[in-house]
Amino acid sequence: MFNRRIKPDLITILRNFIWPKMGLKRALKYWLHQISRIPDSTYAISAGMAFGASISFTPFVGLHFVLAGLLAWVFRANIIASAIGTIVGNPWTFPLIWIWIYQLGVWMGFGTLDQEQPFQFSNLFGNILTAFLTFDTTYLMKVAWPVLSPMLAGAVPTSIMGWFVTYFLTRFVIKSVERKRLS
Repeated sequence: MFNRRIKPDLITILRNFIWPKMGLKRALKYWLHQISRIPDSTYAISAGMAFGASISFTPFVGLHFVLAGLLAWVFRANIIASAIGTIVGNPWTFPLIWIWIYQLGVWMGFGTLDQEQPFQFSNLFGNILTAFLTFDTTYLMKVAWPVLSPMLAGAVPTSIMGWFVTYFLTRFVIKSVERKRLS
């Protein structure tokens, strides 16, 4: 009864996901409204979003949903909100996040910035997965660890700051929507 007459094809769905037909501002307002309608406490939703966003600032590609859900479960936050919060880490933001946490880790003293041999993060993470599956410890210790150690060090303060910013921003949005709803 409420289905579309003409169902959109895959290209249209992908295009609307990347650039919504209703516009980015309206899509953002819609998502914020949907998040505020999750049937849970303000703390649970805000903390869930914060865990998802903060885990996105770590180099654990492919584990963000799992780690965010695990942290949300441990701290009694909303697991669905934590999954939504991981949207902070996406193909547009990952390169910026990785460069930022790597540079911060090097600045903190966890590695050296080797300008002679630039590396590509996408190749690195793919090779790390292969090395884990084949138990190639020499690759992990000689190639991956000198890059991952500064990234892990830089991810800690970035994730903590991201948690607090996301928590209070989400809490403010939910409280303002609740106030509008009550008035």
